[in-house]
Amino acid sequence: MNEEFVRRIYDTLVSEGCEEYKTLFEKTAITDQTIEYWKRAICFFQGFDNSQKDIFYDILRQTIIDTISGVFGVFDGSTALIGGNMECSIQIDGVDTESELQDTFMEFVEDSE
Repeated sequence: MNEEFVRRIYDTLVSEGCEEYKTLFEKTAITDQTIEYWKRAICFFQGFDNSQKDIFYDILRQTIIDTISGVFGVFDGSTALIGGNMECSIQIDGVDTESELQDTFMEFVEDSE
């Protein structure tokens, strides 16, 4: 069960998320209605050569993976929250994840590379 869940998380948040960012950075035209943050980010990106753009996408992908892993670590109880841990129990389709989401996710990431 955990394996299917982390695969779907990976497909949705890492794979699709990276594609959405790629589309955003490569195809968004800056207009007067563009939010200032995105104007600055897109202008920053447009200053990169192709090699730098690849590095930028690698950084985005790794940041997404690290964030998901960190959240799973909090859920699993292996990562402490500032101010102290809180008891957390996660179930997928009524089955306890047995505090294995972070490990299962990272194994999936390693196998996918």
